[in-house]
Amino acid sequence: MKKSLLVILSSLLFALPAVAGDAKAGKAKSQSCAACHGADGNSAAPTFPKLAGQNEKYLIKQMNDIKSGVRPVPTMAGQLDNMSAQDIADIAAYFASQNGSVGQANADLAKKGEAIYRGGIIERNIPACTGCHSPAGEGNAAAGFPMLSGQHAAYTEAQLKSFRAAADGDSSGRMNDGEETKTMRTIAFQLSDNEIKALA
Repeated sequence: MKKSLLVILSSLLFALPAVAGDAKAGKAKSQSCAACHGADGNSAAPTFPKLAGQNEKYLIKQMNDIKSGVRPVPTMAGQLDNMSAQDIADIAAYFASQNGSVGQANADLAKKGEAIYRGGIIERNIPACTGCHSPAGEGNAAAGFPMLSGQHAAYTEAQLKSFRAAADGDSSGRMNDGEETKTMRTIAFQLSDNEIKALA
């Protein structure tokens, strides 16, 4: 009973916004981000994620995880070290306020990926991605689940493989999907390279 109460209370505390972000202030603070992510968060390089239009809660969590080392991203080393919670919230607010761009996808792969995204893979107990990321890939801002629509396929593929590697015991893999639930690690571990490429 005590453990359940603690879990509920900690979940409620996590749901409360710690600092309100200011998009105007975030624009000025995000100038160093532009080299990789683009001035408006629409990165040109497929290895760097698009941040434009991404939900604030997700961006704040990822920046805090990168800053603390929970999510190791070598290319971000040192970038967030001197940023306060307010700086991070402002940058997140700025990128969230921008319009995301979309690209093109291989039609054959996209068809297979859509089937998995919308229906999961029942025989392997892989749930549909729509449950967390919405039918149109817009994510769930309240829950902090990321928008996937418009994201670079190469970046998405790399993240799914990183979750899968972590699930297989690789300590350099991505493990910031919830220590209790391990949602993305559990799902990605069951996906083949071809399925990951199709989903991305």
